[in-house]
Amino acid sequence: MTTMSRRTVLGLLASGVAVSAVPWTAQAEVGTGVGSGAGYRLELPRPTGPYPIATVELHLVDNRRQDPWGSGQTRELMVSVWYPAFPVGPQAFYAPAQAAVPLADEVAVTLGLRPGQVDYARTATHARLGAPVLGRRHPIILYSPGLGTSRILGTNHVEELASRGYVVVTIDHTGEAPVQFPDGSVAPVVLPTDDNKTAIQARVADTRFVLDALADLAVGNNPDAEGRALPTGLADALDLRRTGMFGYSAGGFTAAETMLVDRRIDAGVNLDGTLQYSFPQGELSEVAKRGLDRPFLLFGADGHSHLPGGSFEDPSWMSFWANQRGWNLDLSIPTGTHGAFADYQFSVPAIAAKYGVPNEDVTRFLGTVNPSGSIRGQRAYLTAFFARFLRGLRQPLLDRPSPKYPEVVFAR
Repeated sequence: MTTMSRRTVLGLLASGVAVSAVPWTAQAEVGTGVGSGAGYRLELPRPTGPYPIATVELHLVDNRRQDPWGSGQTRELMVSVWYPAFPVGPQAFYAPAQAAVPLADEVAVTLGLRPGQVDYARTATHARLGAPVLGRRHPIILYSPGLGTSRILGTNHVEELASRGYVVVTIDHTGEAPVQFPDGSVAPVVLPTDDNKTAIQARVADTRFVLDALADLAVGNNPDAEGRALPTGLADALDLRRTGMFGYSAGGFTAAETMLVDRRIDAGVNLDGTLQYSFPQGELSEVAKRGLDRPFLLFGADGHSHLPGGSFEDPSWMSFWANQRGWNLDLSIPTGTHGAFADYQFSVPAIAAKYGVPNEDVTRFLGTVNPSGSIRGQRAYLTAFFARFLRGLRQPLLDRPSPKYPEVVFAR
């Protein structure tokens, strides 16, 4: 495999290249997996919160907006809602059956394997499918994936947050990655490689539309285009007065840019996403130039921070930091790479161990960070951030580095 520099990686992402081209990290420690004749099934890291969880998908149609990629159709989205639930009913799977095939094959082929050797469709999550909601008035957190990637690739973080009492809504930005709709059709990938500004604008509009749909749901309406039955208690579970957002790569960019134009989001997190439209040279976004007046966390890898003169300078992060008016913090996983913030952190080491992918090849993709330690650290700081700013709970972990999570450092 070819080793790509950190600057090349982020440049590719900003240009719309799928994240399977991005380095991941090694060490087969997390996600032991379960073999099957149809392909290797992963084992997701177990969530550590006190609540059992469930999930349900919604098909949302925005009749006010055309698809931005020239299909001539109205904009349609698939989202998943994850929430605290009674532990009843069937287990939910990692990906819908038809979309699971190209999504899993992308990872397999990138690791030098054959198509079909990884099975996302029969990989079980820790969530029940459509179970009744446990409790009322949970804070809301939105999740946006990386450019050209699926909403399923944040499942590790999403399950953790749902197990801690949040309703988490994951968004697929149609046209960027395979998206399966209720009729079994899979929307094609049509994302251009040279129109990042349109992509981010579409993502911001998607996010605001999802917020509208949640508001509709909270007053008892069913926003699902097919009118499919919703889990018992879902409407009463939504506390839209406390709403956060996080995203991976371009999803982090989406979170920041949406917060600039929509005050319904109270706090946000950017997992290693640049805030400009191409990299390393390119137009800075409005949020990079203006900052925000609400709490925002930057969380980078491999030297990506707001600091000048470091191993990886991002002009957009430096500008955002200088203009940020709300609470801010810049964290880093210096021995991890961009892929460490997606589910690749647990899946790639497990797949590599199953099929004997050389450790040095996997290390080129994910760096040398310990996978288990990386996941523990990310979970700890994400949950601390949202506990502080959506629940008003004091979180000393956000004040200084912790020896419990040596993989995470403060960029100061």
